[in-house]
Amino acid sequence: MVAGKTAKSILVSCGARLAPFDIKELRDITKEDDLELDLLGDKKTALFLIMSDTDATFNFLISMIYTQLFNLLCEKADDKYGGRLPVHVRCLIDEAANIGQIPNLEKLMATIRSREISAVLVLQAKSQLKAIYKDNADTIIGNCDSQIFLGGSEQTTLKDLNATLGKETIDMYNTGETRGTSQSYNMNYQKLGHDLMSIDELAVMDGGKCIVQVRGVRPFLSNKYDLTGHPNYPLTADADKRNWFDIEKFLKKNHNLILRANDEYEVIEMNED
Repeated sequence: MVAGKTAKSILVSCGARLAPFDIKELRDITKEDDLELDLLGDKKTALFLIMSDTDATFNFLISMIYTQLFNLLCEKADDKYGGRLPVHVRCLIDEAANIGQIPNLEKLMATIRSREISAVLVLQAKSQLKAIYKDNADTIIGNCDSQIFLGGSEQTTLKDLNATLGKETIDMYNTGETRGTSQSYNMNYQKLGHDLMSIDELAVMDGGKCIVQVRGVRPFLSNKYDLTGHPNYPLTADADKRNWFDIEKFLKKNHNLILRANDEYEVIEMNED
């Protein structure tokens, strides 16, 4: 319905966007839905979405999944559970700036939490979020009840944090003495405002410290949690390489299931015809 050159431009753009689907493995992944995203809020479930943080070719897949996840769970919370899911769904979005843009994230951040859904955005710097979401970045940050600064030297982040921390009051004393035929002595006292932590102090903050901001509470300096002290740390791959999860071994094992006495299974009768 459009002119020839415009139609060609549309087709070229469409072809470029759909080019990843020339890969058979990608078509196999997306042709059927086996994620069951709408069931995440019914019982305790762990879903891992692992994507390359250096190659952006397949970033749109993660963005699509999050978009569908939020829409499905919000609808289910409203239609089935009266507005709140029975099990809280927490999305830990590491490298949030490297997975592509999640449509309407600024609106979702304000609405999903009332449905027992939360999103934890992990970024290297606030400037990354502004580069992707432009003017909506401030809205996204404003809808986060808690913020943790682990350290960094990016100026935008440091300036915002410096303004948030505010100032402290310091006492300043000035003394002066004049010597001569008539000696005199004076002392001046005044209260001044001083940045609680200056930008250069934030930039060189101790690596074992972090700054925590929680809604309704003044920001405070805290020690970072020592993961090696957690009771479950011995179960991780960092503590013992034998705990490393081998996905290929897991899938191969599941192809040859061995039923045990306490296993639950469903028997389906099939006709040979």
